[in-house]
Amino acid sequence: MTTRSTGGARAATTQGDEVDRIVEAWITQRPDLDFSPLGVLSRVDRLSRHLDRARRDAFRRSDLEPWEWDVLSALRRAGEPFQLSPKQLLLQTLVSSGTMTNRIDRLVGRRLVRRESDPADGRSVLVTLTDEGRIRVDAAITRLVDAEAVLLESLSRADRDRLAALLRKLSLGFDAAGA
Repeated sequence: MTTRSTGGARAATTQGDEVDRIVEAWITQRPDLDFSPLGVLSRVDRLSRHLDRARRDAFRRSDLEPWEWDVLSALRRAGEPFQLSPKQLLLQTLVSSGTMTNRIDRLVGRRLVRRESDPADGRSVLVTLTDEGRIRVDAAITRLVDAEAVLLESLSRADRDRLAALLRKLSLGFDAAGA
């Protein structure tokens, strides 16, 4: 195979992946284009699918749906007493007000959260993680971290740190552009 840049680490390794094969075929058909973006972002897309499966499995094994995880993990990360206002939950989960109300209702029904009056403002409520919700979210995060470690086991810690730094840089670029 050619050593033309395909957005991968082909120069460092001799092993190619499916993206290398796809990009090489495109280079043959369209040698006028730079396929390095395809080499990077096609891998990100493929890895995203693996990550999505691992996350869904970790959540399923903790009897949680991904949307439930989003809300419960926001509450757990808030620290004691594990409560946030619905507005704070909206900001952390990026869903509409109506969607959040529905999600809170469903989580209350499963006894994973409860609504409490806000002592600072009697007209407002706080959503509080129940003991059962904390047990579920703690089990899920343990399973998730374990599953994600398996996905990254072919990388050294230094490689993971470099990859995280590069992905952070890329992500910040998207965030700055409002993407």
